[in-house]
Amino acid sequence: MAANPPTVVQSHRPQRSLGIESRSIDYVPIAERHGKVWHLFPVWFAGDAHLATIATGIIGVAMGGNLVWTAIAVVLGNAFGTFFMAFHSTQGPQLGLPQMVQSRPQFGFVGALLVWVVALVTYIGYTGFNQILVGSTMQHLVNLPTPVSYLGYAVIGVVLAIVGYDFIHKASRWLTYLMLVLLVVFTVGLAVVHPFSAGQFDLGQFALTPFLVQFFTAAVYQLSWSIYVSDYSRYLPRDVGVRASFWWTYLGAGVGGAWMMLVGTAAAGLFPKADTVDAVLSAGNAVFPGFGLALLIGSVLPLITIGTLNFYGGSLTLLSCVDSIKRFRPTTMKRVYALVVIGVLATTIAFASNNTFQEDFEYFLTVLGYLFTPWTAINLVDFYVVRRGHYSIREIFNPHGIYRRWSWRGLVAYGGGFAAMMPFAVVGELQGPVARMLGGADISMPIGLLVAAGLYLVLCRSLDLTAERERVAIADAGLDPDA
Repeated sequence: MAANPPTVVQSHRPQRSLGIESRSIDYVPIAERHGKVWHLFPVWFAGDAHLATIATGIIGVAMGGNLVWTAIAVVLGNAFGTFFMAFHSTQGPQLGLPQMVQSRPQFGFVGALLVWVVALVTYIGYTGFNQILVGSTMQHLVNLPTPVSYLGYAVIGVVLAIVGYDFIHKASRWLTYLMLVLLVVFTVGLAVVHPFSAGQFDLGQFALTPFLVQFFTAAVYQLSWSIYVSDYSRYLPRDVGVRASFWWTYLGAGVGGAWMMLVGTAAAGLFPKADTVDAVLSAGNAVFPGFGLALLIGSVLPLITIGTLNFYGGSLTLLSCVDSIKRFRPTTMKRVYALVVIGVLATTIAFASNNTFQEDFEYFLTVLGYLFTPWTAINLVDFYVVRRGHYSIREIFNPHGIYRRWSWRGLVAYGGGFAAMMPFAVVGELQGPVARMLGGADISMPIGLLVAAGLYLVLCRSLDLTAERERVAIADAGLDPDA
């Protein structure tokens, strides 16, 4: 067994220097663990409580669904997608590693590049879309030129991501308090004013296609967080508990996501012909004059935090990609360089955008669902069922170790899960044969989850887990003397 380069897994190194996080893709030792498990709630509540989430809740109404069935689809879709996402949160305290690095045992040291490239596209794409939303909002509010907003958003996000993990957690808590106040006022206000027509609450006006599209769009939106989750739980003490980390993440993301999407659903139901910004502004003013501006500004502020999350996670994924191609010592400056690259690419997308944002965003979320559904199934099944959390930290960073350069089991299961989804897929005018039979309804997500998970379980029956665990114990001996 080849020895792991000592520069990657270091147990004793100061966590922060001049307020800047010093770790990147390397292991977080027990001595540096800190924070409380409930801190996961505001990270994921604020992560969802912003304008892009509102835009996701508009899709069902835009396709012709009525308000009540779109709202039901939003709630159920969030509950479904967040279930899988939240299970990833428990991996962070157990392994002390960023989320995407944990894919190496399933796909191999080099094979994990497959999902990392997809993750990079996600980080960059989401950030570009968020920049577009911020630019549109600032132009609407103060007539600020969109290029200024794009550049300002990128600079702020990169700088805050350089400061890193602890700042993200603290900022998320303050934004959660702010958004809870705004959402309560909006919800209670609409219930009192009740500006909706009777038809918008008619359960008899059910349309299958808008319902399924909204359900799975909401589910995929939450599932797409899976590539982030351990990044923001890996500094927590190892003994925080699986149930606690799951539920604080699930409630934060599930409540925050569903509530913000329902703001979009209500706004679209009241003002179906308005764009996202105008609809939110008008819906807020329906509660009382001037509240729309407060709601809109409040919805934009968390976009700065989510931008920071995207830059932060994107830089870790980019460094992981580079590490798989050419080994290097993870340093603060390399993390800064990676952040700048992510910022430049996202800003380029924003500058190249057109006026079809809502449509493009819907297609983007759809494609993400096809790409991430097999990965999340394989990653979770491996962690909870196959290896049951028994991994070697040192071997994850060893290109010639027990996880090999290419792991055929994960790659075959991923390909099988992805292929199984295609007959059920719908992207714009392109429809798979089964989706066409269902009138354009896309039910590919559960198909991909079941096929990828089942296939991976079957292929892993040939794994000698007893021998692997013995090698894990030997490889990680003395890894963390403070454990």
